[in-house]
Amino acid sequence: MKKPGIPSLRVIGLIFAGVVFLLLLACAAMKQSSVHPPATIPGAAYMGMESCAGCHEKTVKDFKFARHAKLMVTLSEGQEVQGCEACHGAGSLHMAAGGGKGVAIINPGENPSTCYQCHPEVKGFFSLQYHHPVGEQGLTCNDCHSPHGEDIMLPRGRVIGQHDAPCNECHQEQSKPFVYEHEALREGCNICHSPHGSINDKLLVAGDANLCLRCHAQIVGDEIELGGVGHNTRLAEGTCWSAGCHTAIHGSNVNSSMRY
Repeated sequence: MKKPGIPSLRVIGLIFAGVVFLLLLACAAMKQSSVHPPATIPGAAYMGMESCAGCHEKTVKDFKFARHAKLMVTLSEGQEVQGCEACHGAGSLHMAAGGGKGVAIINPGENPSTCYQCHPEVKGFFSLQYHHPVGEQGLTCNDCHSPHGEDIMLPRGRVIGQHDAPCNECHQEQSKPFVYEHEALREGCNICHSPHGSINDKLLVAGDANLCLRCHAQIVGDEIELGGVGHNTRLAEGTCWSAGCHTAIHGSNVNSSMRY
């Protein structure tokens, strides 16, 4: 009788993606409250999302299906604001001025502080030793995420079945096609990297060999085997990628074990 095998990383990833998708569908039907409203614009009044459509017709049309469109901000005086102004602030002065980028309006694409109002945990990641330079070198949340998109939780440009498109824009060498690819890349860079920040160099989710052992290790007696080869001694020499072994960690054109 054939013993059931361990589900592959890809199968586990698909199951996880399905669970997340169902959770997002449930959340999409709910109004969500913000902990803090956006920064105030002195003298401006809230006009409602439909008033924005005069100049931003396509954005408003698409935004109605976005998760952020469900965001409900309760102001100090008890007024509830939903839609564009929940993040961009009251729009009356912006409209009176005839529009214009950054004119009497808050632009989260220029400053991530507005995003931090609802995502304080992300701000904490950016405070770690190793982090993406958001707010330091012109990088903003919008460079990776589409706040007006249908699914804000997926990185901007992400297409199912492809590598992480936003990461590719800056990390082309790591994400280019390889003859022998690291199959984990099919699941996305987040399998190994913490995109906002980490206590580990290269934004790794683990700084030791456990990063690789999560997917590749097999315990045989007292020996840790990888690819049918005992690795107890090798693992004592350092991480898989820094001990001079599997240095082509993202993929290789000449070696199936990604040794170079």
